[in-house]
Formats: sequence, C-alpha cells, structure tokens
Amino acid sequence: MSGRISLLITCILVVCALSVVNAHYQFRTLFIQLERAQAQSRQLDIEWAQLQLDQSTLGKHSRIELNARRDLRMVSVSPASTQYLTTGEK
Repeated sequence: MSGRISLLITCILVVCALSVVNAHYQFRTLFIQLERAQAQSRQLDIEWAQLQLDQSTLGKHSRIELNARRDLRMVSVSPASTQYLTTGEK
C-alpha cells in the first residue's frame, strides 16, 4: 500500500515539476515578445519625432516664402521678365 502511495506522490511531483518548467518557458517567451514590442515602440517614437521635425521644417519654408511675397513683394521669375545679356562675340 505504501508503495502505491509513494508512486502516486512521485507522479504528482513529476507533473507539478513539468508544469513549473512549462510556465517558466511561457514566461520567458512572453517576456522576449514584450521586450521586442517595447523596442519597436521606442523606434516608432523616434520616427514620429523625426517626422514632426521634418513637418515643422517644411512649414517654416512656406512661411518664409509667404513673408517674402507679402512683405518684400517678391515674385517668381517668369521668362517674360528675364533679361538675357550677350557679350557680342560669336
């Protein structure tokens, strides 16, 4: 009788040990996935900041052009208003 009980307890211990190993493996797998997702999130944050910087830079260019047109009355060059100089040599 005691042989059967010890065999039953041994089987239960083996099953418990295997479940602990499996739980630890799943934890490590999920932790690695979490680390990868956090790294990707950091990379996306960097790209977002770069895009915002690019947008503000492009916005500044159009603002400068608007101010030049409005305040300095500058206009784009057209072929009709272009003067060509020649040296007279042929």
